[in-house]
Amino acid sequence: MIPMQSDGIALMKDFTDARQALYDHVGFVDDWVVYPIQDNTNLPWCIVAGEYVKYADDMDGFMSEGKYYEDSVYKRYYPKAIYEGKDLTMVILDTHTDGMKYFAFFANKNRVD
Repeated sequence: MIPMQSDGIALMKDFTDARQALYDHVGFVDDWVVYPIQDNTNLPWCIVAGEYVKYADDMDGFMSEGKYYEDSVYKRYYPKAIYEGKDLTMVILDTHTDGMKYFAFFANKNRVD
């Protein structure tokens, strides 16, 4: 069963390398607290007053009354909470549900101004 173990090790290396590539893209250096990564790259989004992120499943939901999400920008543990790269922006978000926080990645091309 050595090949199976080797495959698992390769998967973990691929995961670690991909995560680091995302961090490098936005200029983030992980430290004491590392949150799960949320892929929101296909969603329309905007940052409102640096305090929360509004995003939705599609533009109709984004422009509607109540068919979108708003999560607070989480400003603890790191020197900043918004990390912008060429193609992606990572925002540390707090859902205010069950203590859940995460690193949300959004595609810059889907940012609504």
